[in-house]
Amino acid sequence: MSDTAPILFFDSGVGGLSVVAPTRALLPGAPIVYAADSAGFPYGTRSEAEIAARVPALLGRLVERYRPRLVVIACNTASTIALPAVRAALDVPVVGTVPAIKPAALLSRTRVIGVLGTEATVRQPYVDDLAARFAGDCIVLRHGSAALVTLAEAKLAGDVPDAGAVRRELDGLFSQEHGARLDVIVNACTHFPLLEAELAAVAPPGLRFVDGGPGIARRIAFLTEGQEWPAGVPRDVLVFTRLGEAERRLAAALRFARVEAL
Repeated sequence: MSDTAPILFFDSGVGGLSVVAPTRALLPGAPIVYAADSAGFPYGTRSEAEIAARVPALLGRLVERYRPRLVVIACNTASTIALPAVRAALDVPVVGTVPAIKPAALLSRTRVIGVLGTEATVRQPYVDDLAARFAGDCIVLRHGSAALVTLAEAKLAGDVPDAGAVRRELDGLFSQEHGARLDVIVNACTHFPLLEAELAAVAPPGLRFVDGGPGIARRIAFLTEGQEWPAGVPRDVLVFTRLGEAERRLAAALRFARVEAL
């Protein structure tokens, strides 16, 4: 394999940058292609059938163009719906992103945890299975939020998130029965760690948030152990499936070396 072969990260938007950051900390020399399906954004309000058809097709085109050594689906919604189909379709290793329910259950003292994700993610049977396997003695509350996805995208473009809007989304968990006992919340959307400061500012004292980013980064490092990386500073590529005004504004804020349209 060429030492210039990148790691390909894929998400509906820029939420997967919360996975790129810990990966870059472990693998500073790794070239990265970050692909955002801006034409399909947001996935959380789309049907399972749409996502199951769209994601493998897009990743097939991306792999053909960029020839990555590894693909990371840095999106909980896409992973919980399309991961098996993607792995069957591609001939490169594929790492998925799933809600961090197991570490949340290990941390919880009250045995009440929350899963904060997109509407599509929180209703998946995959989440039922994770809860049954790793949090069987916990009450698992769920709330799907499209608003937090939009707020995270806007924040990276330079806007200041509205604290009241963030608080209202958390209230979707706290207002449920047993919600007052919540002590750990799973950020089950890669966009949500981008709002870490804003979420913490409106959360009750002592509440903890967990996400899968650091664990995914360790998995990527394990799968690429011993591989060669190019010398010098990586020239990362940002790819959009639709490159309009909003995407150009984001690209200017994120400062990738190259910006391309698929």
